[in-house]
Amino acid sequence: MTQADGFTAKLTAEIVGITYRQLDYWARTDLVRPTSPAAGSGSRRSYSYKNLLELKAVKNLLDAGIKLESVRSAFGYLREELDQDPTEVNLVISGKGSVLVRNGEQIIDLLREGQGVLNVLPLAGVKSEVDARIVELHPDMAAVTHLVTNTAVAN
Repeated sequence: MTQADGFTAKLTAEIVGITYRQLDYWARTDLVRPTSPAAGSGSRRSYSYKNLLELKAVKNLLDAGIKLESVRSAFGYLREELDQDPTEVNLVISGKGSVLVRNGEQIIDLLREGQGVLNVLPLAGVKSEVDARIVELHPDMAAVTHLVTNTAVAN
């Protein structure tokens, strides 16, 4: 695997800890856009390191009990309205399942509902989780991962 190749869908699902079916659905519904989308029958999607971070952030939110619809709304708002990378923020989860983003000193209610905070999910921490999982599953990829992560962080 080289930087230009990206991660295969199978490897991406394995690293992030989701099923191939989830990955396929999230790509088809544009939740996380692969760097190289499938271009017809027989072609394959590939995912960048940044895609792995986004996917891990989605998984962490789902594991915290947030509904996929709420995750989709929050990611859409972050990208389109705030021009913010979802993997570089802390999300605050309220009792009614609404999601807030904390960007420095600013708190914005992404879904415009709910109050009482239950949990803060530091999605900016997904990088270390993804890196550890790559090394755990594929120790032979550690050197390549180091190059990819340094490039992804620099961009």
